[in-house]
Amino acid sequence: MFSKFAVLMAAALPLAVAADVRIVEEIAAKVNGDIITRGELEQQRRDMERNLRGEGMTGQKLADALKEYSANALSEQIDQLLLVQKAKDLNINVDPEITRELADIQVRAKIADPDKFRAYLQEQTGMTYEEYKDRLKRQMLAQRVIGQEVGYRINIPEADRRKYYEEHKADYVRKEQVFLSQILISTEGKSPEQVAAAEAKAKDIVARGNKGEKYSELVRQYSDDPETARSGGSLPPYERGIMPKNMEDAAFKEKKGTVIGPFKTAQGFVILRIDERFEAGQASFEEVNSQIQEEMARPIMTPKIREFLTRLRTEAFLEIKDGYIDSGAAPGKDTRWHDVAQLKPQTTTKEEVAARVHRHKKLLFIPIPGTTKKAPAKEVLPDTAPPAAPAKTEPGTAEPGKAENPAK
Repeated sequence: MFSKFAVLMAAALPLAVAADVRIVEEIAAKVNGDIITRGELEQQRRDMERNLRGEGMTGQKLADALKEYSANALSEQIDQLLLVQKAKDLNINVDPEITRELADIQVRAKIADPDKFRAYLQEQTGMTYEEYKDRLKRQMLAQRVIGQEVGYRINIPEADRRKYYEEHKADYVRKEQVFLSQILISTEGKSPEQVAAAEAKAKDIVARGNKGEKYSELVRQYSDDPETARSGGSLPPYERGIMPKNMEDAAFKEKKGTVIGPFKTAQGFVILRIDERFEAGQASFEEVNSQIQEEMARPIMTPKIREFLTRLRTEAFLEIKDGYIDSGAAPGKDTRWHDVAQLKPQTTTKEEVAARVHRHKKLLFIPIPGTTKKAPAKEVLPDTAPPAAPAKTEPGTAEPGKAENPAK
């Protein structure tokens, strides 16, 4: 769609192999090819407590919120894993959306330098750029599955959408915006002669774009920015006062479809195409129709999302260890933890689980509606780890982030 913790325990190995005893983490649940550890759940709770304290919550109110959160923590972890696994089954790709979202965050932060932006992101979230990007991917995959498998079935009649628009017009007054796609011709580390050649190349691309060549193909062939190139060069919407003035003047002057530039920057020569422009003022119903559909469908979707997650649970290989409770359990689904001797590893090493830990602070995304049960504000969807072969351990142990194959 879309913070981990673990209690350490010593593996009880025979005396003959006492030298091989390792610190491991208890597995709380197995969900198809993924695992959830006790450590992950405990870390989640600590992160949530830190966030709630940061919002000024203390005393009994904080204790009650954490108690309710803890009661649903395992359920939410299972929700996340099931949705991400379903996204893989459906071959859903969200890379372009991730690129746009990261670019949008960078624009709002008003940080042009990529390295400074990465440092800013880590300061704000407690995660490296790569960790945050992975978290964002999982969240978006979960959201896409919800939209594709649940949301599309809900249709709000146009008459009702128009009525909603008339009653909430003030919510759809916007600032002047321009939507752009870019090509970057890098000049970093190049000689003056190479910079001149790069400029000539950029000018030629501008001319070709304005003669009608497919811009996305030009992006694919020539852009030196891999992040935006994967999404056809797409950038987030810009308002006035964010871009360099020479870019802004051209972008807010030319008509839709025009290719402008090249503009010299510290990274190289930037070429922009104007994908869309919106004037400041009241947005028309047609312009916000899809947004209204989503807003009106949300309260209807919440119970349907729960139904969908219950169905995924019913179809899944799911085992939950004694002492842990899935508050979103599917009625009649047997999730009992089977005899240890018949299972593959049930614990995971501390060191490798630590490698999967992604701390989170106040964050930059919105929880998926319907996947939580009255969860406190600023909840973050948990990560999953890709399946891998189990380590060589005593029966009842496993490498962290690596899960067993479903029982046959």
